[in-house]
Amino acid sequence: MKSRRDFLLKIGGSALTLPLVSALTPAQAAVLPETSPVADKQLRVVLVGLGSYAERVATAMKDCKIAKLVGGVTGTPEKVGKWSDKFGLDKANFYDYKDFEKIKDNPNIDAVYITLPNSMHHEYTLRAAKMGKHVICEKPMSVSVKQAQEMIAACKKANVKLYIGYRLHFEPYTRELIRMRESGELGKIMHVNTYDGFKSGNPNQWRLKKALAGGGALMDVGIYCINGARYATGEEPIWVSAEEAKTDPVKFKEVDETVTWQMGFPSGVIASCSTTYNFNNFERLYVIGEKGFVELGPAFGYGPIKGRTHKGEMSWDTTKMHQTWQMDGMADCILNGKPEPNISGEEGLKDMKVIEAIYKSIAAGGKKVPV
Repeated sequence: MKSRRDFLLKIGGSALTLPLVSALTPAQAAVLPETSPVADKQLRVVLVGLGSYAERVATAMKDCKIAKLVGGVTGTPEKVGKWSDKFGLDKANFYDYKDFEKIKDNPNIDAVYITLPNSMHHEYTLRAAKMGKHVICEKPMSVSVKQAQEMIAACKKANVKLYIGYRLHFEPYTRELIRMRESGELGKIMHVNTYDGFKSGNPNQWRLKKALAGGGALMDVGIYCINGARYATGEEPIWVSAEEAKTDPVKFKEVDETVTWQMGFPSGVIASCSTTYNFNNFERLYVIGEKGFVELGPAFGYGPIKGRTHKGEMSWDTTKMHQTWQMDGMADCILNGKPEPNISGEEGLKDMKVIEAIYKSIAAGGKKVPV
């Protein structure tokens, strides 16, 4: 796990920025996630893989109301003391990968959040399901459609929840975009433009190794563009056509560097999308309808997300980290039966189907491929 430990996230920034919205319209109040969810108990979570993203989740969970971080799984023994001290965790709730199954016998753990490299999501989801623990799996949920299907089947068989770490489905700007589309305020959706990327740093990081990542920019941040186009239209794509550009064949020998693609939807809408590991300042979601538009930019990073619509600038509470919204929101779904906002394993599978179709189109020279 050394490469995971060395990896530094390159997207996003501070989660503390815009001022609180002091007065909300009824529509605004409806779109905000529950700010103080309550439950008879807390959802007790361990993080599997204590890398930089897990640390971000752990930090965010300090402010959660009904989700509680209780431990972790790591292959680095010295992290146990560091994490237990930093986050006030009981060392009894820490495990090594080789004794992962012992979590089954710990009644103080309800769920695991898998933040390991992509190729390990499948294995640890299946192992967690066998233990009867709920599973939260970071995106992309797997490295293939087949793996995603097996993960869903395993969790259904074990009667446990499988959620994918789609934090944006709990984030206020994204929720408002979805609300405007669903309410008809935008009218018929006519076009979607979405892109996301950054300049990848360390050439030795696991994300540039196909055996661990499964793919490059498309798997990592291009998935936000796919998911964004899906929730911007409310439809599932029926075809894709894609091309890849590679300016550094040494650094990106094993994975994709820059991918540009189109997705066609049943209504006739075409989404134009792009993702990259080669440059920064590349992050936007623009939805055009017959009656109006929504533009988010930045649209996918850790914050602050900013946006505007045909009505003017958007202004939402951004004082919470996205993962605080996410973890309390997921706990609310599990503990209180709240509706699941497109975070299920089935949602992850839909994105994986599009990703596989994009790679097939690239291999076919940009030919249109059905999803």
